[in-house]
Amino acid sequence: MINVMIRMINNLGYVVLIVFIITRLKYFKKIVRKDKFTKKDKLILSIIFGAFGIIGTYMGTNVNGAIANTRIIGVMAGGILCGPEIGIFAGLIAGIHRFLIDINGITSAPCAITTIISGFAAGYVYKISSNGNNSKWKFGLWSGIIMESLEMLLILLISKPYERALTIVKSIYIPMSFTNALGIAILIILVENTFEENEAIAAKQAKLSLEIANKTLPLFREINKDSLREVCTIIKESIGADAVSITDKEYVAAHVGLGDDHHIPGEKIATKSTKKVLNEGIILSINHPEQIECNYANCPLKSAIISPLKDGKEIIGTLKIYYGKENAVTFSVESLAEGLSQIISTQFEISKLGKLQEMANKAEIKALQAQINPHFMFNALNTISSLIRTNPDKARELIVDLSTYLRYNISQGLAPVDLSKELEQVKAYVEIEKARFGDKLNMLYDIDEDINIKIPCLIIQPIVENAIKHGILEGTGKGTVKLTINKIDDKNINVIVEDNGQGISEDIIKKVYENKMDENKIGISNVHNRLIYLYGEGLKIQRLNMGTRITYKIKSLG
Repeated sequence: MINVMIRMINNLGYVVLIVFIITRLKYFKKIVRKDKFTKKDKLILSIIFGAFGIIGTYMGTNVNGAIANTRIIGVMAGGILCGPEIGIFAGLIAGIHRFLIDINGITSAPCAITTIISGFAAGYVYKISSNGNNSKWKFGLWSGIIMESLEMLLILLISKPYERALTIVKSIYIPMSFTNALGIAILIILVENTFEENEAIAAKQAKLSLEIANKTLPLFREINKDSLREVCTIIKESIGADAVSITDKEYVAAHVGLGDDHHIPGEKIATKSTKKVLNEGIILSINHPEQIECNYANCPLKSAIISPLKDGKEIIGTLKIYYGKENAVTFSVESLAEGLSQIISTQFEISKLGKLQEMANKAEIKALQAQINPHFMFNALNTISSLIRTNPDKARELIVDLSTYLRYNISQGLAPVDLSKELEQVKAYVEIEKARFGDKLNMLYDIDEDINIKIPCLIIQPIVENAIKHGILEGTGKGTVKLTINKIDDKNINVIVEDNGQGISEDIIKKVYENKMDENKIGISNVHNRLIYLYGEGLKIQRLNMGTRITYKIKSLG
């Protein structure tokens, strides 16, 4: 048994070396890094992990006519990492191969059956281990022991004569259980390192996207051909691309870099690949010039990543990142392009909605709108970026919340708004902050039903924001905010915003009442002054034993 153990550990070393080399290959990484596998990807992965099983068979050690092997390592690791279909097909490949190479062998049938069952078992383990607890290697370790135990049982039940089968089991059970369980765990760890590289790249590109956003944000205050050209220049220089373009739905808006002699701003879009993205709303990765389909015969652009720019669900243009050599679009470029397109789409929407110059004479609203903090937006986008892979549904919800928040803050003038619209704004802001701070922030709503009144815009959200930022987050960093809206009658409501944070200082309360607040802390003061202007009565601010309570009345303006 000791000799068998030594030989199997030696064979395991060769298998691990082969796996290590394969997992370093660019083509393998490109497949396993995908969020969703295509049928072609599944076939390729099944063949790869099935091949690991076949290699494990050929590298096995003959023991009394049986083969002590590492066959199930590839099968189970493939299924646990990549899903049931890969595990099942890899098991069929390796299992059928084992049976065919030695049909009359004493252990051929039980070994083939176990290999196929291992593929199905790996698919089941994939489902129960896909909960983000980073312990798939542990599942693999125990699964390897269980499958080898099953294999030994089948050998005893099926293989004849029994005495010889028993001798084989005594010789190979412990060596095979140990090496296969260990091998599965090692293979899972090696492949998961590729996934971790994927996360690290995505995080790095998200950071770079936000840095670019910080540089380009001022340029979207007034969109024209010069500002868009500068945006393209910043992107090109920041990421090392050979050319960058921004288009609308029909024309090239800006192009910087290679190909600027025929990709000219103001002219109609010339590449069929861009039209495809506009029509289908997909992110298109191109690694060969013929896929770009430029009408210019000597176009120097060889590969590209083209991302749609959107206003809500509507496609309004594209962001195109070009390279002058083939196969230049890597996963990191794809990740970066996706983040940039989302940020630029948001900036376009801000620009479209935020014609702040038109509101210059609306001092009260303008003062609140000026408080839209770039850090809040960047933090929100950073949160969304981190959720794109781990929780895409939540990421989509936060994108809607951010859009709602920005649209409301920027688009509202002095006209009264429905209470429901103001509450949408409040909830959008709260959901973004809750996504950032998790269970550290709790929000409660106690709102009477059937309230249909029109109120001044931005009259509730700034108070809720003040409670979260200054009451909770600047205090212990954890707490609860409660928004209560009581219906007094058909025309009047009572609003209460209460938190259990650090509590407002008497000095701040005094400054609010005397209209002497600092210019960078005007949210609560602005609401107080507007209430006095509209109704003759402002905020009632109370410092509690723990936290702050702000109460005020609003009368319908409609």
